[in-house]
Amino acid sequence: MHNTHMSAEMRQLHGAVLDIVAVMNRPQHDGKMVEAAGIKLDRALFPLLVLVERLGPIALGELADRVGRDHTTISRQAAKLEALGLIQRQASRDDRRVRAAVITDAGRQMTDRIDAAREAIMRRTLTGWSGEEVAALVTLTRRYADAMLEQSARLADPQD
Repeated sequence: MHNTHMSAEMRQLHGAVLDIVAVMNRPQHDGKMVEAAGIKLDRALFPLLVLVERLGPIALGELADRVGRDHTTISRQAAKLEALGLIQRQASRDDRRVRAAVITDAGRQMTDRIDAAREAIMRRTLTGWSGEEVAALVTLTRRYADAMLEQSARLADPQD
């Protein structure tokens, strides 16, 4: 008989990832981050602004995929960020039909404040961890994320 159940180790890893995603996806989490950064920004716009800063220029379709929302919603929210002067939408360098979002100087100033607030929260979360433990966490988390991205790309490629 073939065992189709997940091993205890992989179940524990999956559970940890689910816990992290659940905390990060809570609207209250974004609200607290915005508050800690001392900025005024609609909670729904917060993750988009951060992704545009980290990944931009980024096509609005890819942005929609990354946050699990439809393209129409993301387009409306991008228009709000643009009206606030935090991003600009422009034709993609690769495909002029595709609209891409890029951060503005005002948007970068805002994400710098968000980064400072995020770092303070993360440092409090990791209180009691040694420098070596934090470094190992960073290295292994990046390695795992890269492996997941690579696997996702392979699954999306119809030729594989």
